[in-house]
Amino acid sequence: MINIAAAGTCRLGSRIVNRMGYGAMQLAGPHAFGPPKDRAEAIAVLREAVASGVNHIDTCDYYGPHVVNEIIREALHPYPPELTIVTKVGARRGKDASWLPAQSPAELTAAVHDNLRNLSLDVIDGVNLRAMGAPDGMGKAEGSIAGQFIALAKLREQGLIRHLGISNATSAQIAEARGIAEIVCVQNFYNIVHREDDAMVDSLARDGIAYVPFFPLGGFSPLQSDALSSIAREIGATPMQTALAWLLKRSPNILLIPGTSSRAHLRENLAAAELQLPDDVVARLNAMNG
Repeated sequence: MINIAAAGTCRLGSRIVNRMGYGAMQLAGPHAFGPPKDRAEAIAVLREAVASGVNHIDTCDYYGPHVVNEIIREALHPYPPELTIVTKVGARRGKDASWLPAQSPAELTAAVHDNLRNLSLDVIDGVNLRAMGAPDGMGKAEGSIAGQFIALAKLREQGLIRHLGISNATSAQIAEARGIAEIVCVQNFYNIVHREDDAMVDSLARDGIAYVPFFPLGGFSPLQSDALSSIAREIGATPMQTALAWLLKRSPNILLIPGTSSRAHLRENLAAAELQLPDDVVARLNAMNG
């Protein structure tokens, strides 16, 4: 049995969660759109993750849309009391699988209610506002998020949300959100080679706020991928395990949410919790930045 507790725990608001969590995005079809190829396997992945000690699941009702949350409900409801489910709002899917902004107070409110209904919950442990950022909706871009965050803060005051967070956000947007309501996590693109958030990770750690990186292997050049693969072979691990272990080593406030639709791949990812990186390996991985 994989000991994911070896990676330690981290506070997520009022909850204490294992640092090795699970991201549910890949339980939908290609590009997180439509139904999965194998729904039974998707259900089995979720059940094995929780049985292995995962108590932090990241999801979103626009994965599918609706599909992933319905699968989570089918697989895990009634939920174990120790399970923390965190979702995102701020986008919607076009009929062509495009990612479109849905940032008005009415759209955010509807999205929270969609999550509650499809997960069969009365209150959601955490809701992240997804700042849409750049024109493609992916990269970060400055701009006020006050109106959106005020809308979510009101829903928290109504008892529909326990904790708030922000995703795809700049430092200025995080500061603006914190001026409106307490945030417990920031979810941004970050990995060994994509480290623009280095100072942010450290600042949030000092303030007791969790940092949840996505795309642990995203944005690698071919040379960087080759270098990571070479190091992984030397230590008897996969590139993904090595990238995840580096993130765990990077800062104690980092929570991981690797995703997969395969039980075999799930076991590989979870095993990164037990992987200890020697100091010389960490130094070589650090040197891959840039």
